[in-house]
Amino acid sequence: MSKTFKTSVNNTFDFEIKDDDISNLDALQISESKFHVLEQNKSYHAEIIKEDFNKKAYEVKINNNTYNISILNDLDTLIKDMGFAIGATKHIGSIKAPMPGLILEINVKANQEVKEDDPLLILEAMKMENIITSPIDGVIKSISVNKGDAVEKNQLLIEFDA
Repeated sequence: MSKTFKTSVNNTFDFEIKDDDISNLDALQISESKFHVLEQNKSYHAEIIKEDFNKKAYEVKINNNTYNISILNDLDTLIKDMGFAIGATKHIGSIKAPMPGLILEINVKANQEVKEDDPLLILEAMKMENIITSPIDGVIKSISVNKGDAVEKNQLLIEFDA
């Protein structure tokens, strides 16, 4: 089974390249970053100018023209389609109770700025204290519960400003 890579050139042109296409490519490496490529009886001089392996982004010069190329494999495409792209901003508007329990403590107030992972409240469930932390940097819009309240699963606890 061959793998497919989705490539985007200058954020304008999209191509699908199979690993069979890559293995059949007639390319000769001249130096660490320079290549001589033959494709359909045409000669190309290619040079990798910049590379960011973690972001799978490259700047490549081919016959004196520079192109910005990004490459995604099947897993990258699936992650992107699911909305979990690297560097994607979290958009969370509220926090709901993950389980039924009792509100033991509330550590924030409306209009308070919070940072990701700041403790917001403590929910006791099954004789265990669960610290509910902020999933994002943001501002508390409203708090829908009070200390001592019993809450049901999925009950609204805190809303963030959008």
